[in-house]
Amino acid sequence: MQQERKFMEGLCRERNIDLEGLRFLLSTEDEKIIAELAKRARETAQSIYGKKVYIRGLIEFTNHCKNDCLYCGIRRSNCNADRYRLTKEQILSCCETGYGLGFRTFVLQGGEDPYFTDERICALVSAMKSSYPDCAVTLSIGEKSRESYQAYFDAGADRFLLRHETANKEHYRKLHPPEMSLENRKRCLRDLKEIGYQTGCGFMVGSPYQTIETIYEDLMFIRELKPEMVGIGPFIPQQDTPFGNQKAGTLQMTLRLLSIIRLMHPHVLLPSTTALGTIHPQGREMGILAGANVVMPNLSPVDVREKYRLYDNKICTGDEAAECRYCMQKRMENIGYEVVTERGDYIQ
Repeated sequence: MQQERKFMEGLCRERNIDLEGLRFLLSTEDEKIIAELAKRARETAQSIYGKKVYIRGLIEFTNHCKNDCLYCGIRRSNCNADRYRLTKEQILSCCETGYGLGFRTFVLQGGEDPYFTDERICALVSAMKSSYPDCAVTLSIGEKSRESYQAYFDAGADRFLLRHETANKEHYRKLHPPEMSLENRKRCLRDLKEIGYQTGCGFMVGSPYQTIETIYEDLMFIRELKPEMVGIGPFIPQQDTPFGNQKAGTLQMTLRLLSIIRLMHPHVLLPSTTALGTIHPQGREMGILAGANVVMPNLSPVDVREKYRLYDNKICTGDEAAECRYCMQKRMENIGYEVVTERGDYIQ
């Protein structure tokens, strides 16, 4: 028990963990230790953000992608994907609906779609900021040049989400096509930080070939990068990909890692993802109780939600925006939290 206490105290006091400690916390079946880990993470989040849960309005604006990542349902080789692109008018309509529902952050997420040139992305961001100057705009559109990131920032983008997926070079190679590299992914994240974005990285929990050692490398990379946001969620296979027959990541592993990340980075904005809600009916609530403080209901038009299929069995593909918003509010209230209508910026 003394050794177990040492791991927990190291996390809480030193904001760090070693490989031995990580291996123990991810493998222990001691319910008391698991509960204490979540409790400490929850209390750490509440000491900074209270019982506020920030909502982000997710707009999945294109499922075209030039990349061929082996885990992703919108990879370019997936001939079964029903492709779409939202128009500027459709995107602004999503924002109008979302603003009326209290959203003050909009997340533009899509594949790396060559149609959406820098000029088009900048025009979208400018239009969103012009129409809703009190809102934050988050982009999640993949790897770009530093010049492109600077242009989006100058147009008004506030935040950028780019999961690094794995900090281990060999593991990265097994998840991605040869033309992609971990070096470039890390370059992108460092450029985003230097430009001044609130920057988010993250990884899939339980992805093929992942080990405790590669997860440890992920945690050390996050510690080095010092992002304002970290997005993790369970790997869920998509049937039309090379990993379609792989096992999904587990709820318990994801929840424990949410807690560990919260304790290592007390101020970080930490989503409880749709993927968590996909593998368990109360997954998003469990994520909040494990230390997360962000949820992202879907604002995309209902007729395209089923088409943005990164993984199978995704939830909330048929709900209207208002249903997603108020369902989420009720879910959070049921566990004693409050969904707040504010930008929800990173607190230093």
